[in-house]
Formats: sequence, C-alpha cells, structure tokens
Amino acid sequence: MSLIHQIALTLLKNVGPVTAKHLLSHFGSPEAIFAASRTQLTEVEGLSLSKITGILQTNALELAAEQLELLQRHQVKILFYTDESYPRRLKECADAPVLLYYKGVADLNHPRIVSIVGSRKATPYGKMLCQQLVALLQHYDVLVVSGLAYGIDVAAHQQSLSYGIPTVGVLGHGLACIYPADHHQTAQHMLEQGGLLSDFPLLATPEKGNFPKRNRIIAGLADVVVVIEAAIKGGALITAGIANSYHREVYAFPGRTTDEYSQGCNFLIKTNRAGMINEAKDLVYYMGWEAAETVSPVKQGTLPSGLSGIEHVLINLLKTAPHSIDELGLKADIQQGKLALHLLNLELKGVLISLPGKIYQLI
Repeated sequence: MSLIHQIALTLLKNVGPVTAKHLLSHFGSPEAIFAASRTQLTEVEGLSLSKITGILQTNALELAAEQLELLQRHQVKILFYTDESYPRRLKECADAPVLLYYKGVADLNHPRIVSIVGSRKATPYGKMLCQQLVALLQHYDVLVVSGLAYGIDVAAHQQSLSYGIPTVGVLGHGLACIYPADHHQTAQHMLEQGGLLSDFPLLATPEKGNFPKRNRIIAGLADVVVVIEAAIKGGALITAGIANSYHREVYAFPGRTTDEYSQGCNFLIKTNRAGMINEAKDLVYYMGWEAAETVSPVKQGTLPSGLSGIEHVLINLLKTAPHSIDELGLKADIQQGKLALHLLNLELKGVLISLPGKIYQLI
C-alpha cells in the first residue's frame, strides 16, 4: 500500500475513522478510494454528499506527500489500521484511528498493557500510590501507558523508567513537539525505553480539544485502566468511561470523601464503573497475573546496611525463587511472629515485595 494514500485518507474533510474504515471495507485499499468516481462513491451505503465532495475535491494527496517527507526526516513510524504492527487491542475499538504515528522501541502489542491515568494536580498520596503500583508491576512483564501530562501521567512514566518498565506516552499533538515542555527530558528517555504515540499529524499543535480525543487511544491500547486520583470532572474520568465502553477492565484507588482529587475515583467505584483496589497487589490479583518466572537476584553490594543475620538468611533463600511465608519460616527455622517483623523490615527497606497469597519476592 502507498504510504501517501494511507496518510491522505486521514486528511480528508468530514471523513473520520469510522467512515474511513467503512470506505476501506468497501474499496479494499486507500488507493482505490482516491481512484473512485462520484458514481462509485454514491454506491457506498451511508456516505453523505458532503463526504463524497470531500473525497473528490481535495488536495489530501499533495499534503500527504509533504507529510511523508517530514515523517521520514524525523524517523517516525507509520502504523496503518491493516498493518500487523498496528496495536491489536486498539483495532477492536470501532472509533480507533486508521493511522498512528510512533517513535520508540516498545511493542504496542505487548502481552500485558496497563494504562495509568489521574489528576494533573497529583497529591503526595496519589504519587505514593503510583510509585507502589509501578514498583509491583516491574515483576509482571507489563507495558505502562499514560498521557505525559502533569501529575499522575508523568509520575507513571518516570516511575516506569526508574524500574526498567517500558512506557509509552500518548500525545494530544504531533510528535514534532513535547507538551508540556517540562517533560521533554522524560520523553527523550521514553524513546529509549518505550515510545511516543499520536494520531495527529507531525506538526499538529496541542489544542484543548485534542486531549479528550487521545484518551480513547490510552483506553483502547490497554488490558486494564487504573485511575489513581481524579476530580469529579476531568480527563481521567473520560478515559475511564471510554474504557468501560470498550469493555476494558477499570480499577480505581479510593480516597477520603473530603478530598477533591479522590471524588472522581470514589464516584467510579460507587457507580460500578471501576473496581476498587486498596493496594497495588490487588490489581495483579484481580487480573490473574503471575509474576515473571525469572527473578533478578539482589547483589550484596546493593543491600542496605544494618540487616540482621536472619535477614541475610531470608535474602539468600529468596535469591533462588519467591517463597511463601510458611516456606520461609520452615527453611529459616524461625517463629512466624518474628519472621513477619523481619519481612516487614526488608519490605520497608526496598529489598523485597509481598505478593498475593503471602508470597515474598526480591526486588
């Protein structure tokens, strides 16, 4: 297929993604759409006169040729709706864009994808929840998606980068710029450990109406959408609503009823638009995910100081594989009460994490 024709299809006036896919189904290819006569176009069921005129009287091919030159110069990948590399989860959504622009190394068809969204005015509580969630997800072979906005979005990306998790930002503008500009450095790191994705032309500027539109991609890319903090109105609730319409899993952390940026999460939970998760490990439990089989051993040089002899014994046991608390008690020959205190100390010092079923694993 011609890349110019693929791009041109997205530049047609009055032709959105649903109509574009209808035309593709009828004619078979973008080239055939642009080669169609007025008579052939009138035979397409539901195609209005304004859309027919928009297809016939357009300079979309010329504009697309200019766009393609820019895209190639900036090394931007084009993912067309019929390509194998197009995100398969997004393809299930009726209003998914027919064309995406992508820079990065992450697989958009990763086995497990989690979209994390929330308020632009994240509180310390929200940032703590985000850190705890991402810290746990490092053991579950996931790709984290968000919108690179202030607050929870950028926290999710930055935490993912710090834990070595691939992370993709979905932008409400073209890939030629980064908005907000404060996140430029984070975006550059994401290109090396994830990517940036948009359905807007390369030079498109960040307009207010673009951001609700890009939320459908954040929702459609994922297996599950997690809302960490949200006011009663805002982009996070829009994304959650879209995810509901796409039959995606949606979960939210609750907060105090008096907190402005917990009201949206509490509303989602109260109205059964989201399941409630009280802590990070609830998510992987509800999703039925098992931790990756390979566990990176903790190096002695990275251990915190002040560990007791029994704590070193526990660490050595966990180097081989995750263990239940009962297995640890048996192998270390220590009473459950004392064992729980040592495990809590190691968890607080960032040496291990507690998984569902009282399973412990080194970080």
